[in-house]
Amino acid sequence: MSENINFEEVASTNFIDDFVKEDMAVGGRTEGMKVHTRFPPEPNGYLHIGHAKAIYIDFGTAQRFGGICNLRMDDTNPVKEDVEYVDAIKEDIHWLGYDWEDRFYYASDYFEDMYRGAEELIEKGLAYVCELSPEQMKEMRGDLTTPARSPYRDRPKEESLDLFRRMRAGEFEDGKMTLRAKIDLASGNFNMRDPVIYRINHTAHHRTGEKWCIYPMYDYAHPFEDAMECITHSLCSLEFEDHRPFYDWVVQNVTLPSKPRQIEFARLGINNTVMSKRKLRALVEGGYVAGWDDPRMPTLCGLRRRGYTPASIRSFCERNGVSKVNSTVEYAFLEHCLREDLNLNARRVMAVLEPVKLTIENYPEGKSEIFQVENNPNKPEEGTRPVTFSKHLYIEGEDFLETPIPKYKRLFPDGPECRLKGAYLIKCTGCVKDETGKVVEILATYDPESTGGNPADGRKVKGATIHWVDAENALDAEVRVYDNLFTVENPDEGNFLDYLNADSLTVLKGCKLEKSLEEAKPGESFQFMRQGYFCVDNKDSAPGALVFNRSVKLKDSFKASK
Repeated sequence: MSENINFEEVASTNFIDDFVKEDMAVGGRTEGMKVHTRFPPEPNGYLHIGHAKAIYIDFGTAQRFGGICNLRMDDTNPVKEDVEYVDAIKEDIHWLGYDWEDRFYYASDYFEDMYRGAEELIEKGLAYVCELSPEQMKEMRGDLTTPARSPYRDRPKEESLDLFRRMRAGEFEDGKMTLRAKIDLASGNFNMRDPVIYRINHTAHHRTGEKWCIYPMYDYAHPFEDAMECITHSLCSLEFEDHRPFYDWVVQNVTLPSKPRQIEFARLGINNTVMSKRKLRALVEGGYVAGWDDPRMPTLCGLRRRGYTPASIRSFCERNGVSKVNSTVEYAFLEHCLREDLNLNARRVMAVLEPVKLTIENYPEGKSEIFQVENNPNKPEEGTRPVTFSKHLYIEGEDFLETPIPKYKRLFPDGPECRLKGAYLIKCTGCVKDETGKVVEILATYDPESTGGNPADGRKVKGATIHWVDAENALDAEVRVYDNLFTVENPDEGNFLDYLNADSLTVLKGCKLEKSLEEAKPGESFQFMRQGYFCVDNKDSAPGALVFNRSVKLKDSFKASK
């Protein structure tokens, strides 16, 4: 029973909520019951950002109505399923902030029940064993004006029952026979034209081993599993809408403990990526990416490794809403949601990605100072941290030009004063080049009277504020800069492999980071001042060999496009 939930007082956030309220109202189909949903992934790959929306809807709907949500592995197809995927799915859901408690199931938990249900259909004259091959079945499928055909449709139920039991016993090879529901060969909905509900497949299952050589089709297993778990609302993506009549047919014609309701919603589409498991698997197995958790992948483990936070993904799903109409969302909006979260929560640090040495000529050799730098302007309670300063620093190579371009406000010989972030004002006096003409050292002088660390010291300068790292205390690191994996907005049009972006990954070695990052932990995120948001790689980074991934740029292209 529901635990004192007034369903009318629950604020509706989408049309699914309205259906739930209708069902839970007095006289409704599930009056007095606890709202019970489920998330049923197939364990044949890793979850991606599209699954995050389904997770948000399944678990979120139950939460809003004081209900519960199951996690169920749809392991009805043994060919590509693996325990590796099961473990990864559980980890991703927990990471997003949801929990199924003790309600973890497998479709294979109900294989025996499904088999008994199939025998019940045969005995009721509602299923028969068919010996058409897949090619013959396709030829006899008919069209909108021509019914489908099967010469085995009127097979006596005793014969079908005997053959079905022999199918289970392993007497027949793959493809020799199927069990079909007996519904309507002339139906305008081709999903109702006597769909196959069992096929022969002599493949070992990752849980049941060699016990079964026949496996249920998903359209038959899906309503069966929901009913066995007493699911009240089976929330599915929109492609299952045409399958709903068969879902209801199974629930009505097999003896089951409950009668769940299927409701469909539009899937999440995002530009500049692909989300088909088949295509993601091709990227992995073809070596185009470095695994399912490659930070360029739309998988949840890939996004996590890149630095996406659970809060940012939940916000993305919530703000996209729930609709009955398929649409495509800008990838820039996902980045926008991450940027919002990290802007509030990420500590600011200084990191130089393409370093060149800066020597302050009039600063005493061997002298060192400590400046206190604010950790996060959005969280004053996090205080400051010490940053050392000395004669020799590193700055970005792009912060110096020997011959400046118009409106260039950074360092160049005899140029304007520039402020070193949180430290002194300096003025460039020249540079040192190697034998190839490359600048290897920038020379400058500082004003010891400028107030170190205080940009509001009353000094107005025309030059920019430049971030830096003390060369005497710098950490070496590798930084990986990511871009879109594809060069077009819709790589699904055509051969998606033709649109792979050769510049989707740039690896920068010898980057210089401030000393405070020495204790950075895997997965921890930071704002590298003027550079973007970066996180410690949770796989390749190690003490003394830090690796950072760029999560997102500072500039918000989503807002800029509005």
